[in-house]
Amino acid sequence: MSKLKIAVQKSGRLHDDSMKLLKDIGISIDNGRDQLKASARNFPLEVFYLRNGDIPQYLKDGVVDVAIIGENVLIEKGNGITVIEKLGFSSCRVSVAIPKGKKYVSVQDLEGKRIATSYPNTVKTFLEQHQVNANLHIINGSVEIAPNIGLADAIVDIVSSGSTLFKNGLKEVDVLLNSEAVLAISPLITEANKTLLDQLQFRLKSVLRAQQHKYVLLNVQNEKLEIIQNILPGMNSPTILPLAKEGWSSLHSVINKNQFWEVIDELKRNGAEGILVCPIENMVL
Repeated sequence: MSKLKIAVQKSGRLHDDSMKLLKDIGISIDNGRDQLKASARNFPLEVFYLRNGDIPQYLKDGVVDVAIIGENVLIEKGNGITVIEKLGFSSCRVSVAIPKGKKYVSVQDLEGKRIATSYPNTVKTFLEQHQVNANLHIINGSVEIAPNIGLADAIVDIVSSGSTLFKNGLKEVDVLLNSEAVLAISPLITEANKTLLDQLQFRLKSVLRAQQHKYVLLNVQNEKLEIIQNILPGMNSPTILPLAKEGWSSLHSVINKNQFWEVIDELKRNGAEGILVCPIENMVL
């Protein structure tokens, strides 16, 4: 029986978020400590635990069919690999950082400078786009220390909170690209495994869609129903149910989490009472 082969990062935050996502879509993984490969109990799926930087080559070679990987790694090493879904977690950016006491006005200030980075292809493309010449020092890990030991004038590395830069006396001055976890597909995936991937992606979409919304229940006087209904359009329109209390109804609807508090405030101003908010596990359209 065919099995879909998926690669995830061996350890770290991206690994943890990837495994949680697989769990959220109902896939149970039998994996023990330090295993490099594991099978799912309830879906034809094998999980490969790999170094993040190695995953693009495994995709190119067809060793794995799909991967959950940082978009920044694909941009650096995954030429020809297609992203089929953005997953909305493990957000970061690839940025230029320099010592706090140094001045930076624009990318032109990097002309002739020494830049330490683990992302040489990304940096070269960025510099070429701005017609800037600089000297690259390729470092795998601990890039932040390079300016402090006199190896570089600036660094280009991934940044999440910026705390690591701060601890090393650096400041972020320019952003090359923004990144998040994505689902990427091998160009060599078989037709049989494309069918399995469609099933997996269907589950992913329902969970990711649910994460962007909240389910809301509220009570309102019937005379205010039209106003509240205009505030709460829902997927097509709100569900309206009569309450035992005469002249009152209960409305059920869905709110995009990015508009949540604004909508709740407007509901309250227009007479909504007893507002309940519930998370949504899956949203199937």
